[in-house]
Amino acid sequence: MSDVTSIVFVVDDDVSVRESLELLIRAAGWHPRPSHRHRNFCPATPHASCCLVLDVTLPGLSGLKLQQRLAERTDMPIIFITGHGDVPMTVQAMKAGAVEFLTKPFTNGVLLDAVGGAIERSRTAVRQEAEMRVLRSSYASLTPREREVMALVVSGLLNKQVGGELGISEITVKAHRGQTMRKMKADSLAELVTMARDSACDLCERSDGHNPAASRSTHRPALPRRFRMSSLDVVLWGAIAMSRAIASMANTSLALCASATSSLQPG
Repeated sequence: MSDVTSIVFVVDDDVSVRESLELLIRAAGWHPRPSHRHRNFCPATPHASCCLVLDVTLPGLSGLKLQQRLAERTDMPIIFITGHGDVPMTVQAMKAGAVEFLTKPFTNGVLLDAVGGAIERSRTAVRQEAEMRVLRSSYASLTPREREVMALVVSGLLNKQVGGELGISEITVKAHRGQTMRKMKADSLAELVTMARDSACDLCERSDGHNPAASRSTHRPALPRRFRMSSLDVVLWGAIAMSRAIASMANTSLALCASATSSLQPG
């Protein structure tokens, strides 16, 4: 589905190609931005879905080199077009993340389908980045103690175990846990684990790379090494804890069913 807020960049050194694609893209309902200047190409598109239609054989700096420079722009999928493509070139472009590699001549429908798919992918990336901004903002609002509690709770420890590791009472852990859940806008522990799993940043580490759960003040002992967790550790431990809980519930249910069945049988 096309919309005027989505931007389609066209980078090609052939003016006739730029002009024809500009007309086609505009007629389809998107906003075209043609350009022949590719050496310093890195447009700002705050909160807008977009994609890039890029010629492979550009003078000076090839399209493949430009793709490398734009590798961090997950919000701007790349569609390559070329009149001189080969298999190794296609493989290189696709392995680097290109969504399509079209060889001229191609029909208008083929290009528009590629653009439509790229815009949808960009829209998803933009939405996920917006969600991440909210998540980072929520995490930034946590106190150092709340971050410590969050790191251990999400790893699968019970409140009593968290209290033992941090040298605080179970009631205090519950209070910090409640505050953490409220600030992170999580309705359940499972949702908190999902936030950590889906996060692209280290939610349980400060921006300077220091894990608050890994250090104590001088009057409290340091956590054992096994509790000094990266975000990946948090995710894995959370997943393991949830799996164990589900398995335990399943085993309990089976035992109850077996007990009920045996009680119904005549003695």
